[in-house]
Amino acid sequence: MAIKIAILASGRGSNFLAILNEINAGRCNAEIKVLITNNPEAPAIEIAKKNSIPVEFIDRTKFKKREEMDDYIKLLLDKYKTELVVLAGYMLILKGKSLLEAYRNRIINIHPALLPAFKGEDAQKQAFDAGVKISGVTIHFVDETLDGGPIIYQEAVDISDCNSAEETAAKILKVEHKAYAKVVDSFSKGAYVLKGRRTQFINFPIKK
Repeated sequence: MAIKIAILASGRGSNFLAILNEINAGRCNAEIKVLITNNPEAPAIEIAKKNSIPVEFIDRTKFKKREEMDDYIKLLLDKYKTELVVLAGYMLILKGKSLLEAYRNRIINIHPALLPAFKGEDAQKQAFDAGVKISGVTIHFVDETLDGGPIIYQEAVDISDCNSAEETAAKILKVEHKAYAKVVDSFSKGAYVLKGRRTQFINFPIKK
C-alpha cells in the first residue's frame, strides 16, 4: 500500500520533483498528500500546483515563537493523515516538541554529505574546501539535534574530480534524487527499527 507523505520545502523543490517523478514512474510506492512551505515564492509550489497537490503556506510572522509554528505544522500533518514527513530543502530547523514527539522516527531529511562530517549549511562547499576526495549523501531521521538523527541510508560520491563547490553540489544532487525516492519507497515495504544509534530495516510480512 502506498505510504502517505507530506513534503516540506522552502526552495526549488528538486528532490520533491524527483520523488514525484519516481512515483509517477511506478518506482516509488508513495502518495504525496500535501506540500508545506514557508516561502510563498518557492518554485516547489508550481510543481505541486501542476500535479494537483495541495499547498499549505505557513507564515513565520503570524507566530510569536517557532515552536508555535511547528505546532501548526503538526496540525496540518494530522489533517492530511500523514504517515511520513519528507524534508526536501526545508530551510528551517524543526523545534516544536509536540511535532517531534508525535512524528518521532517519521520525519526524514536528506543531507548532501556523509554525516557526521560537514553538518549544517553549505555541506558541499565544506567538503570541497576541506579537500576530501569522497563525500556523499545521508538520509536520516530528524530529531532535536542539527543533522544528528539516526542514519537511515548513506551513499558515497567521488568528488575528487570536482573543480568547485558548485560542481561538487551538482554531482551530489544527482545521487540525492535517486536515493531519496528509494528510501521513501522503503517505508511502504517495511519499517526501520532503532537499536541505539543504529537503524535496521525489517520487511513487512507478505500478505497471502
